[in-house]
Amino acid sequence: MTDPSSAVPPEPRAPDPDFLLVQRTVAGDQRAFELLVIKYQRRIERLIGRMVRDTDLIPDIAQETFIRAYRALHQFRGEAQFYTWLYRIAVNTAKKTLLDLKRNPVVYHAGAPGGDEDDETSRPHHELTTDETPETVLAAQEIAVAVNAAMEALPADLREAVTLREIEGLSYEEIAQAMDCPIGTVRSRIFRAREAISARVRPMLENQSGKRW
Repeated sequence: MTDPSSAVPPEPRAPDPDFLLVQRTVAGDQRAFELLVIKYQRRIERLIGRMVRDTDLIPDIAQETFIRAYRALHQFRGEAQFYTWLYRIAVNTAKKTLLDLKRNPVVYHAGAPGGDEDDETSRPHHELTTDETPETVLAAQEIAVAVNAAMEALPADLREAVTLREIEGLSYEEIAQAMDCPIGTVRSRIFRAREAISARVRPMLENQSGKRW
């Protein structure tokens, strides 16, 4: 019979680097917070860019987001991912700004990159690959416009949930934390959002399926 005391203990879980930076910041290390800003600034700006039409507002809202985050860092306990926590601050800051300016939010742009890749690393829109023709590019653009319109037509809670999943790449658990709702509600919202978008785009795809490009 195996002696339980001889069992190899599990390796300790590596500490979350973001949480370590938060702890260092709270302890007085300003450079640690600068590293967090450098890591997430462009991602936060892209997020805000999906919520506001006026691009001139993006830097100011991003700056206000990090100011608010800095002031509230002592409340961050590491129970959620730092970006999930920061995301909620960014969304609330953007909503408050739009409310103050009496402007309507637009959460999604169809051409926004899905990951952390920046626009300058993307292929220029006017260049065609060997498999592309002007007709296929036009068809893709029309579908993108339809997706964009479908996203804008969604209720705010569905739009936010599907954006977090499909654009930000958050897990269902992280989305539940960010939106402060049960995970079952998150799954329902994402399902309904996808169904609404699919209903808008499916006829276009069916029309294109019979064509040879």
